[in-house]
Amino acid sequence: MSKPSSASGARAVSATYAARNFASLVNRVREERTAYLVERNGKPVAEIRPVEDRVVTVREFVALFPAEARRPADEEYLRAVEEGIAFLNRAEIPASPWDS
Repeated sequence: MSKPSSASGARAVSATYAARNFASLVNRVREERTAYLVERNGKPVAEIRPVEDRVVTVREFVALFPAEARRPADEEYLRAVEEGIAFLNRAEIPASPWDS
């Protein structure tokens, strides 16, 4: 079925085996957190491995944006945003059926 691969620590499986047993292979990756190296004719062609869960802090998220995109907004933009919020949050008064 599979043999340990020394290069990446993943277990090697043939492409034929991977194709015929894909569902069980994916289940083993998920449950056992094991990586599999798929080989065709003895040469690696793909790797099936668990996805790394990554938690990102707000500081790391902000760092993804270029410095010029992080600068404070200008007054005109802030005023336009406030006007838009006020417009969308205005009270809706239903039309009176008595007024004609």
